[in-house]
Amino acid sequence: MGERVGYARVSTRDQNLDMQIAALESAGCTKIFEEKISGARKQRPELEACLDYLREGDILVVWKLDRLSRSLHDLINRFSWLSSHKIALMSIKDNIDASTASGRLVMNVFASLAEFERDLLLERTSAGRIAAMKRGVRFGRPEAKKTSRSKSTVALYREGLSVKDIMQQLNIKSSSTVYRFLRMEGMTPKRKTIKK
Repeated sequence: MGERVGYARVSTRDQNLDMQIAALESAGCTKIFEEKISGARKQRPELEACLDYLREGDILVVWKLDRLSRSLHDLINRFSWLSSHKIALMSIKDNIDASTASGRLVMNVFASLAEFERDLLLERTSAGRIAAMKRGVRFGRPEAKKTSRSKSTVALYREGLSVKDIMQQLNIKSSSTVYRFLRMEGMTPKRKTIKK
């Protein structure tokens, strides 16, 4: 069995973490990450540090599930991530303990919900793509279009300007872009070495 790692969080600076920390220590946590930040915030540095610290076989211990996440969607994603890394979860107040059969059942249910949600998303995406294609929407890289820049490139090239001069006049960063514009207009110029 791996290490028990605790994560404690309160929403505001004036709240106290003592109760959570005491409960996590009683649950056998050897390392505890503490955070005073709203659960709605996307960036939670201590949670990220905690997840980075965890290793396969460890148990992440929280006082309540809402300390880990404020939405069901996010909670499912957290469960999925933990399961994929073979890290168990224990929630003291929610009576979820990964070392018990019922705790493992809860973990499996949440992992299944995460997989179900991913499958639904794929189905919706696929259905939306098919419907869009029926309406004539094209996917993938668009075909190269002839632009006024490509026409200007050809005009300057026909006047005898060098590739370097064309780059300067049209503010083109790369000689390969000049050659591409020429090819778009049906020209196949010979590459010349550009002196810098």
